[in-house]
Formats: sequence, C-alpha cells, structure tokens
Amino acid sequence: QVRLVESGGGLVQPGGSLRLSCSAYGFTLSGYSVTWYRQTPGEEREFLATVSGTGDRTNYADSVKERFTISRDNAKTTVYLQMNSLKTEDTGIYWCKAAQVGRPVYWGQGTQVTVSS
Repeated sequence: QVRLVESGGGLVQPGGSLRLSCSAYGFTLSGYSVTWYRQTPGEEREFLATVSGTGDRTNYADSVKERFTISRDNAKTTVYLQMNSLKTEDTGIYWCKAAQVGRPVYWGQGTQVTVSS
C-alpha cells in the first residue's frame, strides 16, 4: 500500500513546541520535495514550508518563518516540521505532500494540531 502519513500532532499550550513527521510507506521519499500545509478552521489551505529532494533548499511562509523548521534525515526517509513558539492561531490540520517531476504526487491524511491554554 503506497501512502504518506503524518504524525506528531496533539494538544500544546501557547509558547510550546511540537515536531511533526511525514513518513512514506510503499515508496521511498528520497528525491521527492516535501511540502507542509495546514488548514485553520473556516479558512483555506495554507502553504507553510517546503524542502527540496536533496534537502539543501527550503522555503517558508512569512507566518511561520523563524518559528518552524523543515528538515529531512540523512537517509531522506522522513521529513520533519519542528514547530516552536506555537500560537493559538497555529491550530489546524497539518498535511504533507511529496512531489517529484515525472512521478505521482502523494498527500498524507493530515494530523490535528491544537494550541490552547
């Protein structure tokens, strides 16, 4: 079964941290760029961060720059989103997407992040 799975979501207080993981099953993430998105209740899906297939280039939305960090392990089997200094407005469902030229695009099913005092 080919799928992409997010994990690491949960409930955290404002100012706290969470690390999300994006893991591939049935295929290899190496060579795929991975992008994180989220959707806040009542709003459209929002781009957060992306990392290139080689791991040497990243890009961030202004709303999360200097708070969130996207990375991948040395084997490029898992991509992470480290989220620090979390705010209540960071609450939402977080998805990862894996893409490579000439290959199908894979989406995870999402993981819930709730920031609340």
